[in-house]
Amino acid sequence: MLSLARPSSAQADARHNLRSTRCETALEIRVRGCVQGVGFRPNTWRLARECGLVGEVRNDSQGVLILAGGQPRDLKKFLARLERDQPPLSRIDRIDCRAFDGDLPEEFRISESVASEADTQVAPDAALCAACAAEIADPAARRFRYPFTNCTNCGPRLSIVRGVPYDRARTTMSTFGMCEECGQEYRDPADRRFHAQPIACPACGPQLALERLGVAAAAPVQANALDVVCDLLNEGAILAIKGLGGYQLACDARNGGAVESLRRHKHRDAKPFALMARDLAVVHDYCHISDAEAALLSGACAPIVLLRAKNPKRLPESVAPGLNRLGFMLPTTPLHRLLLQGAGGPLVMTSGNLSDEPQIIDDQTARERLSGVAAYALTHNREIANRVDDSVVRMMSGAPRILRRARGFAPAPIALPPEFSKAPPLLAFGGHLKATFCLLKRGEAILSQHQGDLEDALTFEDYRKNLALYAALFDHAPQALVADLHPDYLSSRLARSRSSAALPLIEVQHHHAHIAACLAENLYSLRGAPVLGLVLDGLGWGADGAIWGGELMLADYRNYVRLGALKPTPMPGGTAAIREPWRNLYAHLVAAFGRASLASKLHALELDDFLRTKPCAMLEAMLARGVNAPLASSCGRLFDAFAALLGLCRDRQVYEGQAGAYLEAAAEEASPSDAECGYPFTLGAPLSDDVPAFIDSAPMWAAALEDLRGETPRAIMAARFHKGLAEALVALTQRLARSGAADRRFDTVALSGGCLQNSILLEELTRRLEGCGFVVLTHRQVPANDGGLALGQAAVGAARLLES
Repeated sequence: MLSLARPSSAQADARHNLRSTRCETALEIRVRGCVQGVGFRPNTWRLARECGLVGEVRNDSQGVLILAGGQPRDLKKFLARLERDQPPLSRIDRIDCRAFDGDLPEEFRISESVASEADTQVAPDAALCAACAAEIADPAARRFRYPFTNCTNCGPRLSIVRGVPYDRARTTMSTFGMCEECGQEYRDPADRRFHAQPIACPACGPQLALERLGVAAAAPVQANALDVVCDLLNEGAILAIKGLGGYQLACDARNGGAVESLRRHKHRDAKPFALMARDLAVVHDYCHISDAEAALLSGACAPIVLLRAKNPKRLPESVAPGLNRLGFMLPTTPLHRLLLQGAGGPLVMTSGNLSDEPQIIDDQTARERLSGVAAYALTHNREIANRVDDSVVRMMSGAPRILRRARGFAPAPIALPPEFSKAPPLLAFGGHLKATFCLLKRGEAILSQHQGDLEDALTFEDYRKNLALYAALFDHAPQALVADLHPDYLSSRLARSRSSAALPLIEVQHHHAHIAACLAENLYSLRGAPVLGLVLDGLGWGADGAIWGGELMLADYRNYVRLGALKPTPMPGGTAAIREPWRNLYAHLVAAFGRASLASKLHALELDDFLRTKPCAMLEAMLARGVNAPLASSCGRLFDAFAALLGLCRDRQVYEGQAGAYLEAAAEEASPSDAECGYPFTLGAPLSDDVPAFIDSAPMWAAALEDLRGETPRAIMAARFHKGLAEALVALTQRLARSGAADRRFDTVALSGGCLQNSILLEELTRRLEGCGFVVLTHRQVPANDGGLALGQAAVGAARLLES
């Protein structure tokens, strides 16, 4: 959208020290978006000169400012090309134009940055570009095999930045003085390294060193460090590698002994490892890859992409236990590319930490914490300022879906519906697991990179550090705080401790925030009619103090009404039921059949023998007395229970969503004809004004036990569970749409919650709902899980402030 306005008197009086001219037609062009540190100014300089314009371009705290003069047709052509021919890493959110009545330089030039109030986005870190990849492979190039090669189209950004405006002095490259040749490239607007802040070469930039961990007297190896590391990896060693946003642990993914050793020493029992391959051809050897998935792997964001394995047994089972998908990424930096060229096959490339701790970013901590895991560390002398994990993406229902938003995506802002432009700045603190926080400023949402689970003290410390960092980077002073209703979330406690009469706190129900996040990223209007939010997750604190997690809620940004839910079932042992799926299974079976009838239902089944080894009498006492057995309408716990029924994950799940992931993997092995009909569920009418319509799983359990007795394959049973649940949810959605009063009618359904990262469930719901005529909104830019919660909180908080 281009707008014209008269210049201010200060702008009209602007003069330049160089020779200047006055053009009859001149414009002041303001460009907002991700336009600093991404080669936008030299690209503008080139376009302006090609269009025959005079003037200047410079960075300032609001983005990029262009003063351009020339013939009207040339200015029009320039504006069109400015939007069309952007640098690869830039993103223009808005261009405003107005007439300019001052003097302009006689030639178009690039001027120095102007520092004031920060309002420009810090670019995400970007994967190695094709031009730099060619350079490090060219023996004639001065950056041949140099592992820190970068340009304006690739390289570190968020991971090295300390402040704004983004220039070398405010990054961890400030300690490296440029050599003469790098300086010439840096100053040449025609060079792709013009003002590339991390610019470096072997003569003046960071250097590698290979250290023997746990051996104090061992001197670091610098010469041929890469070659030595490749030999070690091929011999089965585990290496700590200082990557872009933190240390990583690597080993040969084909070496079962090395992978199992890594699991044992990292204390990571079952969670799948990420893999890195030299190129797409290697990934093709192990996985099925669509064109869209190949584009994701090869793009500037270069996330981990979850891919269907061709033959899971080609790699050791310990790489991704119980799963039929592998998480692959391509080399993200020159260092990784050079490593993979020397490796014989794919490498495990996992975060450098002990399980559940944040990724290590400083050298001394790596020496102290990783010496029991890795024998060597490949390190370097460029400091990592900010921890940034790898992003995770999966193609589902025909579109890429971000499961973890970090490197390559954060902190790029997320556009909000236009009505949010008038909202005051606010800070949303997010959830407790998969935590992120969100700054809202001038109609944009700045969602932090993935922080992790705040129950870990080091993660919570990093979360607080990043709150301060983002406040400084974006010069953000909130006028309100937003947090989850849960009384024990550390993020919510922190928000409450910072709130005051001058800085009010807005509390948002967990599942309402999920719906609002889905609405916001789909640019759903603030004035739009309420939608039905179908939110399926593990648990969230309900407005009534109960545990919710399988909800059908009529909602807009400001308010919601709970219309339906999965029938609440006790969680015997509370949080113990989350860790031990058999507890949920027992509670669901008792709820479905009663204790007296359950024995006959289980008679002669292997499941009966299993449950006899468990303290079911203790659980029965909990259930009978209602002690330490909170009711939960949780979809996640329903998935856990059914996975336990099939013997996929009974005793203990060691990472969140493990049982559900195993259940999905099993269902994917069934053909469509094997499970044409899903298991039956019953739709119940409201029991009172306070208890919504519900979905009862009792008939499903009866049918599943019959299949178990008949030795129906687990894949078919898993598929029938997914289909039956989807059928029931759509049936209740249709009933609510037909039976509601006029003020409760809806034609749009928003899908959110961690269970919607299950591809089968998402695709079944989307297909069936669209087949019934509903408009279906889903997540793409932010995770459907709690990683997107902060965006929804920010949207709800802004909407309520705008209403007040």
